[in-house]
Amino acid sequence: MSDPPFAFERLAACPESAARRGRFHTPHGAVETPAFMPVGTRATVKGVLPADLRRVGTRMVLANTYHLHLRPGEEVVAELGGLHAMMAWDGPILTDSGGFQVFSMSDLCRVDEGGVDFRSTVDGSRVRMTPEGAVDIQRALGADVAMAFDHCPARPGERGEVLDATDRTHRWLERCVARHRELGGLESGQALFGIVQGGAFEDLRRASLEAVCAHDLAGYAVGGISLGEDREAMRTAMAATGPHLPEGRPRYLMGVGTPRDFFDAVELGFDLFDCVTPTRNARNHTVFTSFGRLNLRNRGFARDPAPLDPRCDCVACTDYSRGTLRHLCTTDELLAATLLSLHNLRVFHTLLARIREAISAGRLARLREECAGAMSRRLTPEEARASD
Repeated sequence: MSDPPFAFERLAACPESAARRGRFHTPHGAVETPAFMPVGTRATVKGVLPADLRRVGTRMVLANTYHLHLRPGEEVVAELGGLHAMMAWDGPILTDSGGFQVFSMSDLCRVDEGGVDFRSTVDGSRVRMTPEGAVDIQRALGADVAMAFDHCPARPGERGEVLDATDRTHRWLERCVARHRELGGLESGQALFGIVQGGAFEDLRRASLEAVCAHDLAGYAVGGISLGEDREAMRTAMAATGPHLPEGRPRYLMGVGTPRDFFDAVELGFDLFDCVTPTRNARNHTVFTSFGRLNLRNRGFARDPAPLDPRCDCVACTDYSRGTLRHLCTTDELLAATLLSLHNLRVFHTLLARIREAISAGRLARLREECAGAMSRRLTPEEARASD
């Protein structure tokens, strides 16, 4: 009997929390977890070559169903060989279903029981997305992991609205599961993950977890986090879900990604993360380092000959100085966004690698104490030089 196309191994557990180290097997390779997935919304991580993504430690990337449906269209992607060929990426790919756009584009969409009507951000035309349609599009795109179509509520603190959206997410999941099975299920080479909703309400999160996990899926995700709520509400939602998701499946926390978030989420049992934070901040000339965050447009860096982060081995740190990088930023050179994106991604991947090692060694709490707070600080040029 051949090995299943998707499997999750737990390699180590943390005695002081729900943190675990694992390995998620997919048709395009294994991903060591906990792991961070860079966001390539339109089939590219902006300004970064796939070989460089791999070089800084990326093993799995994310693309977006809604945006690729608009341009170039899933039929075109399929004709070009699917996302892996189109992206020139031979590792695993996950596609978001478009459910997040129900939140982020709430002023441009109308939700009913059948699905969602969007107004296209390209030409203003009507775009209809249904649970079955989201599964069909993701099958044509050829991602390793497809996400179920969910209703991410626009106001996560409004209980009535959240309850309606969460119940609808459960009904839509049933339709997604049925369609996924019609198309061959796991044997087709594509996994389907369900998404737990529930806003900032612990009881709704628990009820959603029960409903979503009633389906035997290859993995489970928690959505509707980090949408403007405070850190305590985020942690409540994570604590109500992370440790209680099925042990033998990967647990994916959607849209969360800062160093402090990673520690919070890993301690609560989550394995996979994605966020635009490292690349979007890079394009806005803010970088993460091992000792804090820096705004490279600050004139205090203009004559600074030091590397961006002396502890980092990315090309931005080994080949360029802070002063040079600031020059590239202030003159709006495209190279600045590329170098800083590579740097931020390297910092994130390095941190997750250290977290994996710390879980195995039983010293996750010590690692958090050493670096989580420091990495979250905003530093002046003078403070940065004092940290070198």
